[in-house]
Amino acid sequence: MTLSMYQASIPVFKQMLGGLSAVLTKAEAHAQAKKIEPKALLQARLYPDMFPLLRQVQVACDFSKGVSARLAGVEVPGFEDTEENFADLQARIAKTLAFIDSCTAAQMEGSETRQIVTQAGTPKEKIFTGQSYLLNYGLPHFFFHTTTAYAILRHSGVEVGKKDYIGSY
Repeated sequence: MTLSMYQASIPVFKQMLGGLSAVLTKAEAHAQAKKIEPKALLQARLYPDMFPLLRQVQVACDFSKGVSARLAGVEVPGFEDTEENFADLQARIAKTLAFIDSCTAAQMEGSETRQIVTQAGTPKEKIFTGQSYLLNYGLPHFFFHTTTAYAILRHSGVEVGKKDYIGSY
């Protein structure tokens, strides 16, 4: 039995975004319980040259929708980066999940050999097959940003564990 591109992407994105949503819920509750200004958590980062939590969530959503769209052969939806609070981030995750749910297995059929070009026409242009794009570029970047968001919250004292990060499967 072979693993389809759909099976290797969409369920993974949905599971991990669900986990990300859950840890953000815990973070908001933590901020309220400890009387921490929510913006302090949203702007927290692991190191000065890294993105803060808010941006990590935005980028995780961007990778999941971008990879899904490109593998499905549809236009990548553009989301404005206007989120300012936990509710805004939850809405972005929900909007991302709604888009991902619209990508079908039929649309992704054969996408393992589809040519994917990132940053077309720029000096940073990269050309992939769909399979290498998913496995060597898209998923690693997605996991980096979801993991970093989780790590920022854990480092900030939010009581989350591996089960929270992994989400429901």
